[in-house]
Amino acid sequence: MMGPGDDPKAPLPHVAMHAPPQAVFLDRDGTLIEHVPYLRDPADVVIRRGTREALSRLQAAAAKLFLFTNQSGVSRGLFQMAEVEAVNRRMVELLDLGAGLFTAVCVAPELPDDVPVYRKPSPRFIQEMLAAHGVAREHAWMVGDSPVDWEAGINAGVRVAAIVPDSANPKAPERRQELGISAYPTLREWVDAL
Repeated sequence: MMGPGDDPKAPLPHVAMHAPPQAVFLDRDGTLIEHVPYLRDPADVVIRRGTREALSRLQAAAAKLFLFTNQSGVSRGLFQMAEVEAVNRRMVELLDLGAGLFTAVCVAPELPDDVPVYRKPSPRFIQEMLAAHGVAREHAWMVGDSPVDWEAGINAGVRVAAIVPDSANPKAPERRQELGISAYPTLREWVDAL
């Protein structure tokens, strides 16, 4: 939810980061926007606190931003890919950081039990984008709120950060500790720590 200081039209302070990443792969639901199960209506998009500021600072540091989202609701027949794209457009509109905010977008519609192609924890999208944009793994991050996000990053050999809490998955904290991944309340706190 947007809080005080997150006025979408307010100018954003740009604080220099110590080690800016060259590429950041970002989960959508629970990381950039509030988690809504099987989100299909753009009217239900709510930007998480601090997200706009964090993305603005990453843009200023010339990081390439990639949206990487699992959307099994498509394969379940709950909504169409056009609705996923409408939700993504609404998110970008609310963030108000430009239509070209994301260098590329990967929507993985596979079911959890399908043989994964792009569905996280598959590292395929990360690997393809790093190769296409000439970014070394040590200069890239995967940031998300779910174990499959973290595992996709680990499988791709990039750095990983967790956004917490993940109220939709009670096993997430235990898995995060097993993997030794640092946790941050919001994307902005992660950027602050860079």
